Amino acid sequence: MQTVLILGAGKIGALICGLLAESRSYRVHLADVDGAAAESIVKAHGFDNLAAFTVDAKNPAALKAHLAAHKTDAVVSSLPFYCNVGVAQAAREAGAHYFDLTEDVEVTREVRRIATGAPTAFVPQCGLAPGVISIAAHELITHFDEVRSVKLRVGALPQHPNNVLKYSLTWSTEGLINEYGNPCQAIVDGRLNDVSPLEGLEEIEIDGTLYGAFNTSGGLGSLGETFGASCESMNYKTIRYPGHCAQMRLLMNDLKLNQDRDTLKRILENAVPQTLQDVVIVYAAVSGKQDGELREENYVNKVYPQLIAGRLWSAIQVTTAAGITAVMDLVLTSGNKYRGFVAQEQFRLTDILGNRFGRYYATGGTNEVSSEMVVRGQAGRQRQSRVARASGAKA
Repeated sequence: MQTVLILGAGKIGALICGLLAESRSYRVHLADVDGAAAESIVKAHGFDNLAAFTVDAKNPAALKAHLAAHKTDAVVSSLPFYCNVGVAQAAREAGAHYFDLTEDVEVTREVRRIATGAPTAFVPQCGLAPGVISIAAHELITHFDEVRSVKLRVGALPQHPNNVLKYSLTWSTEGLINEYGNPCQAIVDGRLNDVSPLEGLEEIEIDGTLYGAFNTSGGLGSLGETFGASCESMNYKTIRYPGHCAQMRLLMNDLKLNQDRDTLKRILENAVPQTLQDVVIVYAAVSGKQDGELREENYVNKVYPQLIAGRLWSAIQVTTAAGITAVMDLVLTSGNKYRGFVAQEQFRLTDILGNRFGRYYATGGTNEVSSEMVVRGQAGRQRQSRVARASGAKA
C-alpha cells in the first residue's frame, strides 16, 4: 500500500485525506502545523489507514525529517501557494511524487525547475482551475483540425447571494485575493501576453441565468504555453454574479487595497460569510475548423454540494479535492508513465471522469455526461470522447 502525505488540514485537505482513506488503496498521513486540527479531522473520518501528524511545512528541516521517517510515495500540498516551492524541493529530495493546488504562475515556474530530470512526477495546478478546466478545454481542442479560440470559465458561487458583493467565501481568502490582484496570462492575436485582472468583463448566460466573467490570475495554467502558438485567442475568466466585478474594482483598485492585502483579507473575512450552499460552474468553449467548417463545442457542468462519507461538503471542496485526487490516483497507478513536470493537459477528460475520484464531477453535475459523443473530423474521420453535453449555454 502506497503512503501519501497530505499537507494542510484546511477545507480542501480535510476532504482529500478522506477520499483517499475511504478508498482503502492508500495509507494516508494528514499533517498540519496545528496538530490538533489534523487530529480532529482524522477522528471525524474514523479510518484506520488515516493518521494525523504535527509538521510545520514552512520548516524545511521538519518536513524533511517527516519524509525521512516515513516512506512517502507522494506529497500533496493543500497549503497556501507561497509554501509550495519548499514542499516541492523536499519531495524531490525524498524521491516522492508531488502535487499541489497552486494558481500562482511564479510558483509553478519554480516547481517546473525543481522537476527537471526527476524520476518522479511533479504535477502542480491540480484541482479545479487550473486543473479540470484545463483538462476539459484540452479535450475539446483535440476535436478540431484548426483551433481559433479557447475560452475557460469557472465560478464558485453562493446559490443564494444576498449581499452587495453577491458572493460568499467558499475557499481560501488569500487565494482569492491573489487571483484578483495578480497579472493574468492570455493568448491575444496568437501571442502569450499579460492582461490585467478584473478587466475583460463579459456576459455569459447558462441555463437562463446571466453571469459576468472577468480576467483573474492563474486559471489558464500551462495551457497557453502548450497550445498558444496554434490558436488566435485563449483566456481564462472567473464567473461571478453581475455587479461583483465593479465592487471588487472599487476595493482593490480605487481604494488601493490590492497594495494592502492583509487589510483586504481582514475586511472580507469580517464582512463576507462562508457557505456550504454553493455551486461550481465549469464552462469551456472552443471554436475552430472541422471538415473545413467553422464550429464550436462546449463543455458545461454545474456541481453542487455532496454527501461524502456521511458528511456534507461544499461544491468547491468536492470539485477541488476530486480533481487533485483523480490526477494523483492516475499517476500512482500508472507505473512510470509520468515523470518530471506534468501539465494538466497531459490527462484525458475521459480518464478523469471515469476515475473513482473524478466521478464526483459526473454525479454532482446538472448536465448528463454522455457515454460517447461522436465528432466528425477532417475527411470523414470520427473521433470519440466523453464530454458533458452543453445545454442552454452561450457566451
